[in-house]
Amino acid sequence: MKKLGRLLGRDRVLIVTAVEVERQAILRGLGQPENVPAEEALAAGDRVVVAAAGVGVAAAAAATSRYLTIAHTAGEPFDAVINAGIAGGFADRVDVGGIVIGTRSIAADLGADSPDGFLTLDELGFGSSTMAADEDLLNALRVVLPAARIGDVLTLSTVTGTTTAMEVLNRRHPNALAEAMEGYGVATAAEQAGAAFVELRTISNPVGPRDRAAWRIPAALAALTTAAGELATVTG
Repeated sequence: MKKLGRLLGRDRVLIVTAVEVERQAILRGLGQPENVPAEEALAAGDRVVVAAAGVGVAAAAAATSRYLTIAHTAGEPFDAVINAGIAGGFADRVDVGGIVIGTRSIAADLGADSPDGFLTLDELGFGSSTMAADEDLLNALRVVLPAARIGDVLTLSTVTGTTTAMEVLNRRHPNALAEAMEGYGVATAAEQAGAAFVELRTISNPVGPRDRAAWRIPAALAALTTAAGELATVTG
């Protein structure tokens, strides 16, 4: 998978998903064997390693940090990290089945409630709840995925399941295109390791009232495979 490394202008790339079906969807697109565990690819020094970290910001951060540390200790560090997977999309901004590239990964529920409304980590003075994508990676993905929408991706520990919650998020994050559960954690681990980061999502369902009948997970996974295939076929 040297092509992907050259495309991104990086020597080694770690792609982090939440669950195994997302990992396998990406491996299919990249043309990599689906039965090779991430640990084996890591130990072999593969240029592109795809790993399923688990669901949620804590699992994502911990697993990403572990993979980055193992690679660094072995003298073959990852230069870039992509958090990829399916997500909910804001219906008036991106279609189900669409692709989103995140300009920022925002921990949308990291902060505090107050009588005047939600206070972000930034407003509390405890750091930042926003992690910006690496501009070079962002631009590289934009070139090979021209149909993708570009905007913020929210990270939530509790995904949206009501109209009220959706409306609150819409007001607070007018530039958000999608919501997922891992981006901010993966971005934090990447930043602390000195690796570039970007988030890539395909849309399985509209953000809003929880309606499993409206979910299109196979279509979103197929879009994820297609997106990975575009990365793999471009020589850069």
